[in-house]
Amino acid sequence: MNKLENKIKRKLMRGTVIPAHPLALKENRKIDEKRQRALTRYYLDAGAGGLAVGVHTTQFAIRDPKIELLKRVLTLAAEEVKASGKTNIIQIAGVCGKTKQALKEAELASQLGYDLALLSNNGLQDLSEKELILRAQEISQVMPVFGFYLQPAVGGKILSRNFWEKFSEIENVHAIKIAPFNRYQTFDVVQAVCNSSRNETIALYTGNDDNIFLDLITTYEINTINGPVKKEIVGGLLGHWSVWTQKAVELLRLAKKIKEKKVPLDLEILTLAQQITDSNAAFFDAQNQFKGCIAGLHEVLRRQGIFKGTWCLDPEEALSAGQADEITRVYEAYPQLHDDKFVKKHLKKWLVK
Repeated sequence: MNKLENKIKRKLMRGTVIPAHPLALKENRKIDEKRQRALTRYYLDAGAGGLAVGVHTTQFAIRDPKIELLKRVLTLAAEEVKASGKTNIIQIAGVCGKTKQALKEAELASQLGYDLALLSNNGLQDLSEKELILRAQEISQVMPVFGFYLQPAVGGKILSRNFWEKFSEIENVHAIKIAPFNRYQTFDVVQAVCNSSRNETIALYTGNDDNIFLDLITTYEINTINGPVKKEIVGGLLGHWSVWTQKAVELLRLAKKIKEKKVPLDLEILTLAQQITDSNAAFFDAQNQFKGCIAGLHEVLRRQGIFKGTWCLDPEEALSAGQADEITRVYEAYPQLHDDKFVKKHLKKWLVK
């Protein structure tokens, strides 16, 4: 069994900023390697503690046999991490599909030096929870696992608390990304982990882009058969953090200071939390059931000069009507949340081949 390196485990448990890595494309919808590398460099310079590559935000279609980009995007990011000289970046690879495909992807990620597999249940509505647990157990024999509760609106599957209780007992599971965009389902995962015999060894990360800051400043206290267990959501693995990343690093730092009682939790903080949610609604196209969620992130990166355009692998995936105006609105409403000055200062350096 491939174990998680201690320094990576410690960083994972402390909590960090992990952007979900988008895919830079040219107008012909072929990969733009120069800008793909530039994007990774942006995240590393912005202070991100990890990268999640080959995940929903990278587009699941990279696995299409006609496209075959999974290995390339994993390789490009791994090369940039190595070139940075940073030895404690948490490298996470998205792993999808039924057991045979997922094992193949996990083996590839392990060979490329990735630390954890973000195990998605995307498109697996026909598998039972028992089958999903058996799949997770097999993947955990190849490499450490980062669980993923993906919201149904973008292909996820509603899972019971019982599923997460069994999932949490898998020895090589080290973290769970909670991203159902639903408070009750979020609580199911927290309850399951707190009741697990492994509650002290599993890190909880928010993927709830609609509730980021409140997740990060919340401490749960769950009554279990062994007494009360306190658990925090220590960091985020977020599509939202693939843009305005330098400010996301500052926001996580602020959240930690609030939990340490070094900064008071006042009404201004709650206002900030809602401003972040409003920004996400524009990026993720909440008004149109998230149809433009990936293109919206591309649009922010395009405005900053990191991406050339908003192209996705599927020509049907594009900005929704009015979405660009919504992005302009939140840009103007919350200038304290964007990192345009930081990007402008370093962009030329990142775009060097």
